[in-house]
Amino acid sequence: MPGRRPTTIARSRLALTFLAWLFLLLGGPAVATAQAPTAATSDAPLVLVFDLDGAVGPATSEYLRRGLETAAAREAELAVILMDTPGGLDSSTREIIADILASPTPVAVFVTPAGSRAASAGTYILYASHLAAMAPGAHLGAATPVQMGGSNPLMPERREGDDAAGDDAAQPDAMTAKVTNDAVAYIRSLAGLHGRNADWAERAVRRAETLTATEALDQGVIEILTRDLDGLLAAADGRTVMVNGQARVLNTAGAQVETLAPNWRARVLAVITNPNIAYLLMMVGVYGLIFEFTSPGAVGPGAVGAVSLLLGLFALNMLPVDYAGVALMALGVGLLLLEALAPGLGIFGAAGAIALALGSVMLFREAPGFKLSPYVILSTVGLSLAFFVIALRAVAQSTRRAVATGQAALLTAHAVVKSWDGDRGYVHAQGEDWHARSAVPLSPGQPVRIAARDGLTLTVEPENPA
Repeated sequence: MPGRRPTTIARSRLALTFLAWLFLLLGGPAVATAQAPTAATSDAPLVLVFDLDGAVGPATSEYLRRGLETAAAREAELAVILMDTPGGLDSSTREIIADILASPTPVAVFVTPAGSRAASAGTYILYASHLAAMAPGAHLGAATPVQMGGSNPLMPERREGDDAAGDDAAQPDAMTAKVTNDAVAYIRSLAGLHGRNADWAERAVRRAETLTATEALDQGVIEILTRDLDGLLAAADGRTVMVNGQARVLNTAGAQVETLAPNWRARVLAVITNPNIAYLLMMVGVYGLIFEFTSPGAVGPGAVGAVSLLLGLFALNMLPVDYAGVALMALGVGLLLLEALAPGLGIFGAAGAIALALGSVMLFREAPGFKLSPYVILSTVGLSLAFFVIALRAVAQSTRRAVATGQAALLTAHAVVKSWDGDRGYVHAQGEDWHARSAVPLSPGQPVRIAARDGLTLTVEPENPA
């Protein structure tokens, strides 16, 4: 129909826009924030600076990978990572370390300003760097894998004076031991690359030990203790570092310093990989699709729901997800939907809300900097319960109403005889006059019930047969 074509075109354009945006976000080429290599404006060496502030995650890995690629392309003398992190995801940490080790550009990690930290994942990244520096007042350590956190109530605690047998009894379970030993071997191998203190690194993993900046310098964990970036560059000038197995003397005196900010892709990734945002995207996606299925033709909820669900699943794929939590959330949504469509005295709704809440709590495994806010969980579960119990129940009730138009409604309607002759005549029904027939004689003004329809002829019978 001519009147519907603009709407169809507009919807098609909207869908194409969503698809193009998804392509660029999830797999398309990212636009670099740094300029392409150009002819040097001076003979001064180039130093590129990156800011790692916050939890280490997929966005951090993306940002530093492209930053180090830019540093290599522009033949920078040194890449400096300004670090202040509580830790983060193991997968992202290993990606960053692999990029540092493969970089042809020397990488310095500078834990700054005063009060900052290189905890957990940050300690591993610092050990992987070609040059390690800290500001006075900063600290590092506590590199114990998060999976080891807490105590096992089934194991006795080690006490002073316990004998060897007691020590054996207090050893961690096999899985914890595997995680610990893997982490120890990993950080010791990183320490060996640049001659740093491997024994303390092992204690940071096994005993969660920490060091202040001064202690780190005294124990051979870092090479430079300085207050600012200028002090770092002055102290780094003339030092020899090992880059891909080859000695390289740094020339940072009078260097031209540029700070590279994350590009748009890394910024979007940082937003959607926030556990709270990923969780909300997934829930909006589920509810949008449910609303579209229960009210076909709305288009908007379905389109927004599909995009939100894809973004949420993409983010969850990069986060430490516990699939038992996902299963509980799916069960909770299903029970709430069942309560809306087939009310069960609130049993389904209560069970669904409990399952959704428990699944939300269990959704993400513990990782520094990646936590789901309890306020987000409570708000989402409450809104979900209200949405399903009120909105979807209204939709379900509307589907059970009697048909008000069309042939189905006509066959249950009442009519009044206008004129009659023998077994045929005319009746008035739903505002129209219809040709009708009946097996019994009728009279004008008599109320009748429509029993059947054959084309434009109705079969009627008296409402109150004698």
